[in-house]
Amino acid sequence: MPKIKTRKNISKRFQIKKSKKKGVRVLKRTDGQDHFNSRESGNTKRNKRRDNTMKKTGTHNTILRAMPYAK
Repeated sequence: MPKIKTRKNISKRFQIKKSKKKGVRVLKRTDGQDHFNSRESGNTKRNKRRDNTMKKTGTHNTILRAMPYAK
């Protein structure tokens, strides 16, 4: 049986972390960080520095399925 391929676009945008209480957390990189951030306001630039924790919804399970070896 071959290995399952990881979806590379999802692995670049999301990160899977283990937590003691809740099992698995999915962190999402903030949108729009790639190019020309100097025009952004100070609050926007500061908010882009940290990742956001996703809520457990259907998308959460899809991300976990697309990254089989990140757990």
